[in-house]
Amino acid sequence: MKHRISEFAVGLLFGIGLILSGMTDPGKVIGFLDLTGAWDPSLALVMGGAILVGVFAFALAQKRTTTFLGGALHLPGSRDIDKRLLTGSLLFGAGWGLAGFCPGPALVSLGGGEPKAAVFVLAMLAGMAIFEWSEGRVHDSKMSPRGP
Repeated sequence: MKHRISEFAVGLLFGIGLILSGMTDPGKVIGFLDLTGAWDPSLALVMGGAILVGVFAFALAQKRTTTFLGGALHLPGSRDIDKRLLTGSLLFGAGWGLAGFCPGPALVSLGGGEPKAAVFVLAMLAGMAIFEWSEGRVHDSKMSPRGP
């Protein structure tokens, strides 16, 4: 139960931070991405702060074997920049630029009753399902024996 309360508190803090920073406002996000128009640089501070926190958090995490709540700590093992990473990054960026949402802020906005967030979250879930389905097909085709 203690872990669930901690998870809720951290999620609530994260959601409040997203709201206060403007990340849940698609217009503000699209304004940040509009470099040739009415560019709004304020989200650069949010992103810079997140990167700074991330640098220190990952440095600390690399020295640990468990999470702060005692669970197993799983960090990414690969540092390769491959086709899958680049494709995923491009798809993420295109979706962010078109919709003005990324997954975290979309879920916070969905909780606030934003209809556009509901459409985004449904599309995101559909994309995740398609990915899982296609990964399963690739894995199955690699595992099945090939005929002559």
